Amino acid sequence: MRHVIDAIYENGTFRPMQPNIIEISEGTHVRITVDDETEPESLKLVTCVYDGLSEEDIDEVEQIALNRSNFFGARNTN
Repeated sequence: MRHVIDAIYENGTFRPMQPNIIEISEGTHVRITVDDETEPESLKLVTCVYDGLSEEDIDEVEQIALNRSNFFGARNTN
C-alpha cells in the first residue's frame, strides 16, 4: 500500500512531520522516495509543463515557441 508522509531529515533519521498518520508496526520494512523541497519552484513547474497535453497539443506548443517571427507582435522600428 502506498502512503505519502512528509518528513524532516534530522541527525541521520527521517522524522514524520505528522506522527501516527498511518499505522506502521515497529520493524516494518518501508521504501522512502525523497523529493527534495529545496528544488526551485520554477524547476518543478518546468518538469510538468506538458502534463495533460496530447501529442498534438505538445507539437503545436513547440511550433509556436520555435516560430518567433511574431512572438512578441509587430516590432516598432521607429
